[in-house]
Parts: sequence; C-alpha cells; structure tokens
Amino acid sequence: MAAYIVFDVEIRDMARYQDFMTAVKPALETAGARYLVRGGPHEVYEGDWSPRRLVILEFPSKQAAEAFYHGPVYQGLKSIRDECSSANLVIVEGV
Repeated sequence: MAAYIVFDVEIRDMARYQDFMTAVKPALETAGARYLVRGGPHEVYEGDWSPRRLVILEFPSKQAAEAFYHGPVYQGLKSIRDECSSANLVIVEGV
C-alpha cells in the first residue's frame, strides 16, 4: 500500500533550500518516491489551517517512507533543511 509524506514548509532562505532540494531529489528517486505536489498555489476552503508551502511525496509503502525519513541520507540532508526552513510533517498510508 502506498504511503505519503505531507510537508507544510516555511522557507526562510530560498537559496539554501534550493541546495537541499537539489540534493534530496536523487535520494527520493533511489527510495522509489515521487513528488505529487511541490509548492504550487493553494487555497484553504475550510478550517483554520494556513499552510505555507505544501509538498506531498508518494512512496511505495509506509515502510519505505519511514526508512527514507529515518535513514542516514535524509537525516544528513535534513540538517540543511532545518537551517533554512521549518516544517510540519506527517506520513499517512493510502487506501
């Protein structure tokens, strides 16, 4: 069953965030993931959630998503992401 990582990201330094994005893309491809949403325009229709930049990634399984997130490659890149942005993140299984 596919699983999805949903990020709500606030970027403080776009140039440095681009460094992160350039490095994370091949790591995602190696993990079998693909972008479904990457920062396009959005509009809130209900509730009080005010997302900043939305990113949705699809992984082949929850285990693959968790292995990627907790793995050494992403954890190394996460330090770059953390210095230039902050995020809320969830992993959710599909149906």
